[in-house]
Amino acid sequence: MTVWEMAKQRDAYGEALVELGRERDDIVVLGADLAGSCRLKKFGDEFPERMFNVGIAEQNMTGVAAGLALSDKTVFSSTFAVFATGRAYDQIRQSIAYPKLDVKIVSTHAGITVGGDGASHQMLEDIALMRVLPNVKVVAPADFHESRKATFAIAEEEGPFYMRMGRSSVPIITEEDDPFEIGTATKVKEGDDVTLIGTGIMVSRCLKAAEILDKQHDIGARVLNMSTIKPLDEDKIVESAKETGGIVTAEEHVVSQGMGSGIAQVLSESNYHVPMKRVGIPNVFGESGGSEELMEKYGLTAEHIVESAHDVLERR
Repeated sequence: MTVWEMAKQRDAYGEALVELGRERDDIVVLGADLAGSCRLKKFGDEFPERMFNVGIAEQNMTGVAAGLALSDKTVFSSTFAVFATGRAYDQIRQSIAYPKLDVKIVSTHAGITVGGDGASHQMLEDIALMRVLPNVKVVAPADFHESRKATFAIAEEEGPFYMRMGRSSVPIITEEDDPFEIGTATKVKEGDDVTLIGTGIMVSRCLKAAEILDKQHDIGARVLNMSTIKPLDEDKIVESAKETGGIVTAEEHVVSQGMGSGIAQVLSESNYHVPMKRVGIPNVFGESGGSEELMEKYGLTAEHIVESAHDVLERR
């Protein structure tokens, strides 16, 4: 089994913010008393006049972000995912999405891998909340390198974005010079028998599953990295369905209205129907525990993806 180097996505985000600040004087960063955890501190140290800590007041932070965007600033607004999307949803809808302002809501500590903080801090519904909002694009990078490139990409494209990252270190599965484009899925492994589509930290689990399927079952699994959840790369989804005849999706999010639901909608409306299985968290709240223990409990493992691939192949 391939062993990858590990790194935290939020470290890449913090580094990219500093680089952006040096390149552009319109970049402004907001935090909600979590500058250290969200890796905003280096930006604040170098550009104190462009870094604002609003305190534990996420709804107010969203309003401040809107005001700065109306003053011709490109605003990065960061806190934990549960606060960034849940606590401030109305302000995002009314003050950022509706007027289509240039605010980048970038969250850390998303998903079940927050671990010991438990259900109150394990944001499992953020993709669903953000992908339904008009004008908001949703990005979930797979690793350290993609998190850095995604930060530059969303800064370059005007308009509201939501970008989610986790707390824990994750495998580095992409190369520093790999291309990254909003709205484009990346084929990270070839295969003709079934397609595994992952987003965020689940892309590495899809790659592990593909190795197991290849070595133990002689099944060639294609793996797509769906780093943009809105807009989805509909062409690659339909192409993979046609060429492999089955789809398994994997996300660290509730299966209700996440990436997998979006892909199911694409296939349904394209009138190209293939067996499909969504791997994700059932419609439940999480619980306190170690990150890997929780990933095992809720079925977010390579082995569970392998089982899902066999289910799809049996129904093909």
